[in-house]
Amino acid sequence: MAEMIPGGGNRPAPNLLSQATAGKVPGIITTTTEQLFAMARKSSLWTLSFGLACCAIEMMSTYMAHYDFDRFGVVTWPSPRQSDVMIVAGTVVKKMADPIKLLYEQMPDPKWVIAMGSCATNGGPYYRSYSVVMGVDHIIPVDVYVPGCPPRPEALLYGIVKLQEKIMQDARDGGGTG
Repeated sequence: MAEMIPGGGNRPAPNLLSQATAGKVPGIITTTTEQLFAMARKSSLWTLSFGLACCAIEMMSTYMAHYDFDRFGVVTWPSPRQSDVMIVAGTVVKKMADPIKLLYEQMPDPKWVIAMGSCATNGGPYYRSYSVVMGVDHIIPVDVYVPGCPPRPEALLYGIVKLQEKIMQDARDGGGTG
């Protein structure tokens, strides 16, 4: 006669979700929807490039084959209505302040701004000039500052990486969107 081994009865199978969050099930990743959306956002940045001076040449060279913004998921886009990142590169004069603000307001949320170069961040060599805005942050909120006069393409790439980190950090901190 076979020996009887007392079992646990009709017990349900272990919960797969609790095992996955405890790290006991290989190949399963858990995340929040905010973090998932942030991963998608950081990997598909559509920039509204606003080149105003010599920094624009460095910004354009970042899109070329040697630096290749495409591998970061950055695509330039001529319309503010489909863009989510504005790159302000160069000297912002008071005459251009209203068009920059208008373009920023036409961008859908979430939206981010990169100030590229000394002129865009603080007025640069034209500091205290009668016609130059002392940094684009006096007009619109800026998320990442890229220093230099003009900054190298590597600096703009680093600025994009910092913006991607900021997007992910905002999602971790509570689902903030820009």
